[in-house]
Amino acid sequence: MRQWKRWSWAGVVAVVAVGCDEGNKPLSPVDNEPVQQEARLESFPGCEALEQHIEDTATKQMRASLEVYKQYAYGGGRGGEAPPMTGAPQEDNSGGGDRPNDYTGTNNQVAGVHEADFVQNDGTRIFVLSGPRLYIHRSWPAEQLTRTAALEVEGWPQEMLLDAERNRLVITSAVAEDRPGTVAGGRGTDDMPVVDCASFGCGPAYSNTVKVTVVDVADLEAPRVLEQVYLPGGYINARRVDSAVRLVFSDGFRWPADVRFYPEYSPGFFDDRSRLVASIDALIKQNEQRIRAQSLEDWLPKGRRVTADGEVKPLAYDCTSFYRANGPTGLGLMSVLSLNLDAEDASPSRTSVVGTPGEVYASHEALYVASRHWWWWPEPGQTPHTYLHKFDIRDPDQATYVGSGTVEGYIVNQFAMDEREGVLRVATTVELPPENPGTGNGGDTVWTPPETVNRVVTFHEEGGHLKELGRSEDLARGERIFSARFMGTRGYVVTFRQVDPLFTFDLSDPANPRKVGELKIPGFSTYIHPLGDTHLLTFGEHRNEDGTWQDRALKLSLFDVSDLAQPRETFTQQLGSMGSHSEALYEHKAFTYFPAKGLLALPFTDWDYNASDYWSGFRSELRVFRVDTATGFSPVGTVSVRDMYQSFNFRNWSWYWQPTVRRSIMADDYVYTISDAGLRVSHVDSLQTPLVTAPFHPPMLP
Repeated sequence: MRQWKRWSWAGVVAVVAVGCDEGNKPLSPVDNEPVQQEARLESFPGCEALEQHIEDTATKQMRASLEVYKQYAYGGGRGGEAPPMTGAPQEDNSGGGDRPNDYTGTNNQVAGVHEADFVQNDGTRIFVLSGPRLYIHRSWPAEQLTRTAALEVEGWPQEMLLDAERNRLVITSAVAEDRPGTVAGGRGTDDMPVVDCASFGCGPAYSNTVKVTVVDVADLEAPRVLEQVYLPGGYINARRVDSAVRLVFSDGFRWPADVRFYPEYSPGFFDDRSRLVASIDALIKQNEQRIRAQSLEDWLPKGRRVTADGEVKPLAYDCTSFYRANGPTGLGLMSVLSLNLDAEDASPSRTSVVGTPGEVYASHEALYVASRHWWWWPEPGQTPHTYLHKFDIRDPDQATYVGSGTVEGYIVNQFAMDEREGVLRVATTVELPPENPGTGNGGDTVWTPPETVNRVVTFHEEGGHLKELGRSEDLARGERIFSARFMGTRGYVVTFRQVDPLFTFDLSDPANPRKVGELKIPGFSTYIHPLGDTHLLTFGEHRNEDGTWQDRALKLSLFDVSDLAQPRETFTQQLGSMGSHSEALYEHKAFTYFPAKGLLALPFTDWDYNASDYWSGFRSELRVFRVDTATGFSPVGTVSVRDMYQSFNFRNWSWYWQPTVRRSIMADDYVYTISDAGLRVSHVDSLQTPLVTAPFHPPMLP
C-alpha cells in the first residue's frame, strides 16, 4: 500500500522522461494529485458521469503501469529485468438447566455491535463454517453435544452473523462466476483468473462474486434458506446492530480482456530507447481506446437476488448512490450493503465508493471506512495519508454518507479507531521520508527506510466534514503502532521496533488527547483486552532487546493501569518456542476471555524439532489459563486436536482447510474447542479428556 517504498530513488528520477505519440505530442507521466486536507465524497449525478470517472481512473492506472517501462531504456545495465509492479492497493453451576448461566460469544470490539466470524453461538446452539458446509449443533447440555444438521453453502464460505432473536444466520461466501474481462485492483498483470479449483484447494482467492445467504435456523434439524444475494466483488467485513446487517465488500476494475499492461518483448528491445518509447506510447493509446469503448455494465456488472421460492430478481444499482473521493484512493470499489432482517421482502440497498477499501470500524450509530491516499507515480517526498469516511447506519435499510476527514499516516487495524460521544479517536503511524537519500556503491541513489512517529488524533463532524479536534504529541520515533485500544476516556497504544513501549492517554478532553504514561518492555503486543477500568490483558510476542529471535516466544501480559501516569507490567506468561504460533496474534476473534470464570483460551501451534517423528513433534491445541489481576496467570490445561490431524492425514489439507485449533467457546465449566476438522467439548477440570467430539468432513469428501 506504500508502493513507492519498493522503488530506488534512481528509478524515480529516471521515470520523469517524456515520450511522444505518433503526432509528436508529448506524453507526460501521470501527474500525482495532492493530499486533500478537506476530504469529502462526491456523489455522481448519473451513470454517464460514473462511467466517465471509471474510465478516466482506469486510463491513469494503465498509463502509470506502462510508463515505468520507459526507465529501462536509460542508465544501462538493467537488461530484461522485470520492472516493479505499481498500483497495488495496497467477543455458578454447570451442566444443569436449559441453558448455561454464562457463556462467551464473538469477541466484539464494541458491545452490541456484532462482528462476523466463521463460528457463532448463543449458549445452546453452535454454528460453524468449515470447508463448503455450515455445521449446526445443539450444544447444551454440554455432555449431549450433537450435530443436528449440515447445510451445503455454495462457493467458499467465509464468515457469518447470528441474530438469535430472529433465528437468522447471514452467511457470506466467495463464488466464482463466468464474466467477461479480467479483474484487477490496478495490479497490472497480477490478474486473478476465474477458475473452478475447489478440488485443488484454491479457495476464495479465485472467486469474483460475494454471495450472501440468509438461513432460518429456528428448526435445528431443518435449516431453511430464505434469501440469496449475488454481488460482484470480494467480502471484507460485516457488522450487525439489532436487525440491521451491514456487509462491506470490494471489487476490482474489470478491464477489457485485450488491454495489455506490458510491451511486446523482443531481443534488444530494452537497448533501443526510441523503439521502446514508441512501442509503449502506441500501446497506451490502443489500451485507452479499448477502455473508453467498454460499457458501464461491463465495468460494474449488476447483481441478483434469489427468493425463498427460487425466483431470481435482478439487483440493479442506482448510479447516484456511488461516490468518489476528491482525492485519489486507488482503483477499485468499496460498497456497504444494508440488509434489514425485519424487512425480508425488501431488496438490500447499496452505497458505493470508487476507490480501494481499508479498515472498517462500526459503532451503534456510525460506520467508518479508512482509505489511503493513492500516489499514481512514485516521487520523493510522498507520505501516507488516510481518508476517513463516516456513514450513518441508524436507518436499518440504508447507510447514509455523513462526511470525511484526513489524517496523516496509516492505521494498523480496526482497534486504532473508536467513537465516543460523537468524537472519533484515531491512532496513526506517520512516515517521514528521508530528506537526503543515501548513495550506493555504484553511485545510484538508494532507498532508505522512512522515519516514523506515532500519534492519537481526534475528529468531530461539522458541516459535512470530519474536522480535526486535537492531536497528541508525536511518540516513539523510529517505531510503529502494533496495537491500540480506546476505552471510555482512556486510550492505549503499543509501538515496536525492538522494545515494546505501552503508552497511556487521557482522552477526557477530546480537543487535547494527552499522553500521560509510558512503559518499555521487550517484545510487543498485537492485541489489548480490557479487564475493567484498571487492568489490561495483552497478547503478543516476546523478543530480545537486540532484535534477535533466539528467545522469541508468544507472550501474555497483565498491566496495572489504575494510575495512567505509572503503568506497570505486573505479570507475564510466555508460551512455546521460537516457532510457536497462534491465530490470536492477528485475529482478535481467536482470543477468548470468559469474565464469569476468569478464564482465557488461546489457539496454539508449535513444533518440537527433537521429536522422533512428525506426529509426536507437531502440536495443535487450545491452551487455557486462569487470569487473576492479583496472582497473574495459572495454566489450567490444554485440549489437543493432534488426533484429528492424524485421522485426516496430509491429503486433505489445504490453505483453505487445516484442522488446527482456531476458536473456542466457554459455557459455565465447559470448554468447546473448534477447528476445521471438528468441534469437541471438555470439562474445564479435565481438558485433556474430551467428553464429545463432533467431526466435520474435509472439503473433498462427500
